[in-house]
Amino acid sequence: MTATADAEAAANELTPLADYLGSVLRRLRALPPLDLDLTQAYGNVLAEDVVAPHSFPAFDQAAVDGYAARWEDISGGSRGPGYVPAPSGMPGGRSIRLNVVGDLGAASWRPVRLTPGACFSVAAGAPLPIGADVVVPVEWTDQGMAAVEIFRAPKRGYGLRRAGEELVAGTLLARAGAYVSPALVAVFAATGIGHVVVRPSPRVVIVATGDELVDVGRGSQPGQVVDTNSHALTAAAAEAGGLAYRVGICDDDPEALRGLLEDQTLRADLIITTGGTGTGPGDMVRRILSRRDGGRAGPVSFTEVALYPGTALGFGTVGAEEVPVVCLPGEPGAALIGFEVLARPAIQLLAGAEPVFRPSVRAHLLETVASPVGLREFRPAHVAERRGGGYTVQPLTGGPFTLSGLAEANGLLVLGERVTTAAAGSTVDVLLLDRRR
Repeated sequence: MTATADAEAAANELTPLADYLGSVLRRLRALPPLDLDLTQAYGNVLAEDVVAPHSFPAFDQAAVDGYAARWEDISGGSRGPGYVPAPSGMPGGRSIRLNVVGDLGAASWRPVRLTPGACFSVAAGAPLPIGADVVVPVEWTDQGMAAVEIFRAPKRGYGLRRAGEELVAGTLLARAGAYVSPALVAVFAATGIGHVVVRPSPRVVIVATGDELVDVGRGSQPGQVVDTNSHALTAAAAEAGGLAYRVGICDDDPEALRGLLEDQTLRADLIITTGGTGTGPGDMVRRILSRRDGGRAGPVSFTEVALYPGTALGFGTVGAEEVPVVCLPGEPGAALIGFEVLARPAIQLLAGAEPVFRPSVRAHLLETVASPVGLREFRPAHVAERRGGGYTVQPLTGGPFTLSGLAEANGLLVLGERVTTAAAGSTVDVLLLDRRR
């Protein structure tokens, strides 16, 4: 049997990534909803549709500073009661003079009515007087106080906003599953909403395991590895919308690991561990969490998944509250890729977000790449929009194991299990990363 055939046979024994993800995500449920004040709702996901209780604007109002008038009093052609010859050089050779019978500010509330030949000085946001159907900007006038001379007549309806012009009561403002953005907060507030029902942000606890780990702030020595993963995964969990807590490093001590996980169930909606998912003698997480007790399987199942990098993943629940736990590999590149394909969708599902996966596009591949047989590879890449439409994707040097490549990437090139070579010029799938650059 050839080496390629051996690799294919080994790959056939792995669980397809899509099947594994489906089995994991079916076991999770969105967190119970809660009612939050509008000022606290930003960043959460709506648990129910939101409908406008009131119209916006709530009343007819001025959109600009100027003079609220009747259009028939200022329209061109007719020489109304306020017609006077225009000053030299004014367009049209004429102007209109109206009496200013009052001032209206944004806090004005008494209803007033316009009479022929009269106008009100208004500030932007002020309620319109009854009968007004135009607001003349101050720049088009001599800015008079008792009487105003108008040099240019706007079209009927200019400079004002009618009640319900943007949103009428009963309008669906947002559907369940939508993120509450700053702009959505503004829309809710403008239509009279003071609180919304949302899913809480999942509390995510991150634990790094391994006797070899040392904390950041120093270089590695032989027998030591700086704990990269717990810091990176805490940031990734926060980026995914979770309330992330890093608890640091846990040695490969069975009792210490059990005790730490039990303690964290009190403040976690999801626990992420990194390291110890393999089958070697030092892979304590797998040995402890998958151990059979009285003939029953342990609380966490470890699966060899057709994923590159990092085939060994774990999922299950721990503690009396059955808090979900995701176990990722210890190699930093594999841990970050594992987070993207497994932990991030879990966080999104707990938060009630729809969809739970990153957006993807089809892109024109700029460089030929090889991929392991039988594995679905996620490779750091740079995605760019083409001037004529569509996308191009450039794989980054070093493949998925290089942290520098992951740091530069704004996308992940996805090569399926049956792809061993993707030629330059072919069309491939790319996950888009939400990187703020």
